[in-house]
Amino acid sequence: MVDSAFVPVDERVQRVPDVTLAQIVRDEAGLIVASLYRRIGDFDIAEESVQEAVVAALRSWRIDGVPANPGGWLTLTAKRYAIDRLRRSVREEKAIDALTLASSGARRLAEEDADPALAAATTGEPPSDALDDRIPMLFGCCHPALRVEARLALTLRAVVGLTTPQIAHAFLVPEPTLAQRLVRAKRKITAVGIGFEIPTGSERASRLDDVLTAVYLTYNAGYLSQQDSSLADDAIWLAELVARALPDEPEAWGLLALITSLSARASARFDRRGRLVLLSDQDRSRWDRVRLARSEGYLARSAELRRPGRYQLQAAIAACHAEAETWAATDWLQILTLYDLLLRHQPSPIVRLNHAIALRHVSGPAAALAEVDSVAEWLADYHLLHATRAQLLAELGDHDRAREANVRALSLTDNPAERELLHARIVAYEG
Repeated sequence: MVDSAFVPVDERVQRVPDVTLAQIVRDEAGLIVASLYRRIGDFDIAEESVQEAVVAALRSWRIDGVPANPGGWLTLTAKRYAIDRLRRSVREEKAIDALTLASSGARRLAEEDADPALAAATTGEPPSDALDDRIPMLFGCCHPALRVEARLALTLRAVVGLTTPQIAHAFLVPEPTLAQRLVRAKRKITAVGIGFEIPTGSERASRLDDVLTAVYLTYNAGYLSQQDSSLADDAIWLAELVARALPDEPEAWGLLALITSLSARASARFDRRGRLVLLSDQDRSRWDRVRLARSEGYLARSAELRRPGRYQLQAAIAACHAEAETWAATDWLQILTLYDLLLRHQPSPIVRLNHAIALRHVSGPAAALAEVDSVAEWLADYHLLHATRAQLLAELGDHDRAREANVRALSLTDNPAERELLHARIVAYEG
């Protein structure tokens, strides 16, 4: 995700498409952070230096175009920033000497440096283990010692290469707040001694779930945005990075299948006036069939590993919706069965709420309302619980309580599209 507000560009200069810049940053930034971190042993300096290089690149490349070797450009620029930072720190004199020697030129670094990832970033030749370099860093950024919001911000900065203003914009928080969140997270990494490595043994499953959760939350932030969905693309890129680096982890493929399937519906989620279109009313001819086929392949790959999990089951539910030619043709019994299985893996109130929605199509609104009410205590501040409850009450003919539930839902969401939809429902009751 690239912020076009970084620098004014003369209209006479041909702009490099932002999507091109975003892809280059995604491909290169995480590798360079990992390489610098290995060389100097200071994650904060490595990450900050690459961020400065990314900002410099976005300013320069928009005007002058992308260089022939963007990875080498970013690498050398980041190293220069790192040298400047290290020169201000007496305790890092040895690292300064090493970096100064290495920064004499891109060709010399490629010939003399023993680090294959850094050498490849300079010469433009991808190292054989390039993908793996970012995965240990991703596990470190998503360590359970860090708060969830810090994990998201740090992942987007260090692995994806987004800048602080971009992340703050994506999550609708003030830039100073986001900057402080990043500072605290990096201090915690140092204080706790968080290592950047892929866990093994019994710890791996829970740590992988932390990583996948961060990716999924990132996707949701982009998916719910009407103005800017590029954060969702960043999340899909991250999910594929994890799945291909850890090909024997079925949940990684399950998450990739899920968010790829959801993204296939993105173009139908809003009408031409920017209003939210519910799944039941979407024009399915606008769904991206190529992405749906890709998602089906990812789901099949996860199934081959025979270790079902929550993301695989959610992806299977999404596949049921994708297979139905119309809303009326949806196989709700199969979806309800999948939710029954999902509850065994993830017995959360949110899953039970979605189970109730599927139950409504199999057993009717009364049965669904009873299940919704059973989780109301845990989801009292969740707007979709009240919106769902309003729909069920309306079907049962209790329009006064349905209106009250919609009013409550409206008070709990800041999403403009959701607010417009709920307001329209409230007005309809008054009419």
